[in-house]
Amino acid sequence: MLILPGGIDAHCHIEQESSTRIMTADDFYSGSVSAAFGGNTTFLPFAAQHRGQSLREVVETARDRARVKSVIDYGLHLIISDPTEKVLEEELPSLIKEGYTSFKVYMTYEMLKINDREILDILALARKNGAMTMVHAENNEVITWITERLLTRGYDAPKFHAVSHTPIAESQASRHAIDLARLVDAPLLIVHVSEPEAARAILDARNNGLPIYGETCPQYLFLTAEDLDKNGMEGAKYCCSPPPRDKESQEAIWLGLKNGTFQVFSSDHAPYRFDETGKLAAGPNPTFPQIANGVPGIELRLPLLFSEGVGKGRISIHQFVALTSTNAARIYGLLPRKGTIAIGSDADIAIWDPGKEVTVTWDLLHDNVGYTPYEGRTLTGWPVTVLSRGRVAVEDGELKVKRGSGEFLPRYLSAAPRPRGQLLKVEATH
Repeated sequence: MLILPGGIDAHCHIEQESSTRIMTADDFYSGSVSAAFGGNTTFLPFAAQHRGQSLREVVETARDRARVKSVIDYGLHLIISDPTEKVLEEELPSLIKEGYTSFKVYMTYEMLKINDREILDILALARKNGAMTMVHAENNEVITWITERLLTRGYDAPKFHAVSHTPIAESQASRHAIDLARLVDAPLLIVHVSEPEAARAILDARNNGLPIYGETCPQYLFLTAEDLDKNGMEGAKYCCSPPPRDKESQEAIWLGLKNGTFQVFSSDHAPYRFDETGKLAAGPNPTFPQIANGVPGIELRLPLLFSEGVGKGRISIHQFVALTSTNAARIYGLLPRKGTIAIGSDADIAIWDPGKEVTVTWDLLHDNVGYTPYEGRTLTGWPVTVLSRGRVAVEDGELKVKRGSGEFLPRYLSAAPRPRGQLLKVEATH
């Protein structure tokens, strides 16, 4: 057995309404249970503000939901889609002081995206108050330009979602976001990176000593755009943004995990059922822009990376722990309480059987989605016992902790550490 720090899933969407008001399939109970069975002891879902909403009220709603349901410890990122004067001058500074020290902004999605000036306002505020800004970096104008032309020509099947979200939209937006952060000397984390040029932009920024961080996810290692081309509407199950790319992009993302481009490996668990409550909310045959974006993966994040990363020699066990736990704890203000096994830290421990083989089926999992995009994969290495703050949370395939027993984690950041660029330059040549 291997005794490892409990996983920290630093990017997941739990009991959250989309901008089109579609609720995710997992609430804080099913989502946290699924996370625990996957070897996680902490997760950081989002409190998502939509246009016209008070940021403070959004946070209180998310806290109320989590308080009575979550079985593991949790913090909350914020999503800011309406940075009004009240939000920037009153709500956000006070929330940062209360331990909500990370927030996400969007450069795409009509109902979520904000403009450059608003992004700069948020970056500057984060720098002043000791917080981390996360960004969904895709160029909205490029995506909508391609989408309109595809739909006009009758190309509306799920596979064209990947065509509309061209890699150029992601790489251009990533470089642009880095430049905005560079202008105000603020830390920035680019989430769910899927393609080589965006990864290179992050590595170049880090090599130049900028406090830029990168995150990627299982779908960019194990899925491709071809999965969106399955029969009928089956491809809708694989629609997420950015979309999965190709085999060459997968290899580039693996390299980024190895050479320090990416500090965090998260699930971006965005669980929508394959029915009228989720993926097919617009009808049984929606056009690709009408399909709810997101794929599930909170329970398989760690086993997938362990099996195909550690087990096949792509990354070391030390890199695995850093990518799935310690780095997230450091970046988001949880270290040393979380992300390590040490005197004074919480006893958040996952005990792994590195030789256990598991063939993935959705029936094996504990989420409420109804399917898994990783169906049929055989993985080697599995968390068999999970302890949360010293409590046995999962053992012998059974949940041992009660609904609502997870604790809220306020987070406070110090100044963002500067990357050690020269080491990255050397490793990037391998």
